[in-house]
Amino acid sequence: MAKQKKFILQENEIPTQWYNIQADMKNKPLPPLNPATKEPLKAEDLYPIFAQECCSQELDQEHQWIDIPEPVLDKYKYYRATPLVRAYELEKALDTPAHIYFKNESVNPLGSHKVNSALPQCYYCKEEGVTNVTTETGAGQWGAALSYAAKVFGLEAAVYQVKLSLQQKPYRSMMMRTFGAAVVGSPSMSTRAGKNIITRDPNHPGSLGTAISEAIELATTTPNCKYTLGSVLNHVSLHQSIIGLEAEKQMEMAGEYPDTIIACFGGGSNFGGLAFPFMRHNLLDGKDTEFIAAEPASCPKLTRGEFRYDFGDEAGYTPLLPMYTLGHDFKPANIHAGGLRYHGAGTIVSQLIKDGMMHGVDIPQLESFDAGMLFARTEGIIPAPESCHAIAATIREAIRCKEAGEEKVILFNLSGHGLIDMTAYDSYINGDLHNYTLEDSVIQENLANVPEV
Repeated sequence: MAKQKKFILQENEIPTQWYNIQADMKNKPLPPLNPATKEPLKAEDLYPIFAQECCSQELDQEHQWIDIPEPVLDKYKYYRATPLVRAYELEKALDTPAHIYFKNESVNPLGSHKVNSALPQCYYCKEEGVTNVTTETGAGQWGAALSYAAKVFGLEAAVYQVKLSLQQKPYRSMMMRTFGAAVVGSPSMSTRAGKNIITRDPNHPGSLGTAISEAIELATTTPNCKYTLGSVLNHVSLHQSIIGLEAEKQMEMAGEYPDTIIACFGGGSNFGGLAFPFMRHNLLDGKDTEFIAAEPASCPKLTRGEFRYDFGDEAGYTPLLPMYTLGHDFKPANIHAGGLRYHGAGTIVSQLIKDGMMHGVDIPQLESFDAGMLFARTEGIIPAPESCHAIAATIREAIRCKEAGEEKVILFNLSGHGLIDMTAYDSYINGDLHNYTLEDSVIQENLANVPEV
C-alpha cells in the first residue's frame, strides 16, 4: 500500500470558528494591569491602542468558540487549508520509530503563519473606521503579513522593524514596501521612545521591545491609527488556532493522534495556534499529549525567566502583563532567529507553564541550524531560522524514541520558510555563526528593573 505524504482539507472544510482556550482553562490567566493604578484592565482601557473587537477577544474568558468573519474566511481561502505532511525522509535519516508530522504554514504567499492574525486584525480596524495601522516586526514575517493585510482591507501601514533584522534580512523590508507599507529600523529617531533608547545606547541593535514602544507611540499620537501585534497577546493566539483546528481534522485523516506537539516560541502565536486546540482535549477529555515550546538558549524566558508582572515593551508603554520574563529592557543576542528575540511569554502560555500543562526547552543557535539543514536535505524545504528550533526539539524527541524503542507520534509546526533568510544559512555554512552563553547575572540584572506589583 502506497504511503500517504500529505493530508489536504478542501476549502469547505476550513474551520469557521476560532478556539478560545481561556474558556476551558482551570486557572484563568491573571488580568493585565494599569501601570499607574495597578488595577485590572477592562476591554475599553485598551481601545486607544487596539481595534475594539480585538480588545474584547483579548479578555474573553467565557466563549469557547468565536466566529471567523466571512470577509476574513474569504481571504483565508487564498492559502488555507495548509497541508499536514508526514516527514518520512526525516524519520529515515534519524532511524527513529517515531512518526513525525508537520503542519506546513510556509506554503502561503507571505511565507509564514503570521497572516492568520494580520487579516482579522486589519478587518476589525477597517470595520471600526480606522485608516492607519502600525506595528513592530523582528525577522519581518509579521511585518510582511501585516503590510499585505492592510492593503487587502484598504489601510495604510507603518512598520518598525528591529534594526539588526532589517540589516540581516533586507528582502523582508522590500516585501513590506512592495505591499505599500512604510518601514523604519528600530530604534529610530522618529519617536520619543526611539530617541531615548538611542541616547542611552547609540549602538543599540534593536529588539522587539524597542520596536513595540515606537509602534505604540505612533499609534497613540496619530489620528485614526491603531496598533496591531503579531504575537504574545491572547487574541493573536485565538486567530492562530485555525492551524491546530485544521491539524486535528488532518491527523484524523492520517489515523493517528499526537503524543507530543512542538513549536518554536518567541511570544507564543504559532505555538498556541497549533497546541491550544489539541490542549483542550487534555483539559476536557483526559488526553495526555505533551506540549513543548522550543525557544533560543540566548533568550530563555520560559526556562530561566521569572513569572512577574512586566511591560511588553522597553519604554513601558504597554499594560503590565503577567508573564514569564527576562525583564522588559533585556537586550537579546544577535541571533538570526529574529522572531524569537522577545523578552517575555504571553499570559496564556505563562499560566499553562505554571500549571504544568506544557514546558519549554532551550535550543542553541548551532543546533537549530544543524536541524534546519537536515530537514532541508531530507524534506526539501528550507525552514525559517525560527522554525529550526521546533525541528531541533523534534529531532531530540525522535532520538529519545529511538533510544527507548517507542513509536510515538510527534507533530510540529513549520511556522515559515527560510527563503528570505538565506544570509543566515550562508553564515552557518561558512562557519560564521556561534552559540551565545547567557549568564545568570545578566538575567538577574534585568529582572531587577521589573516593576513591583
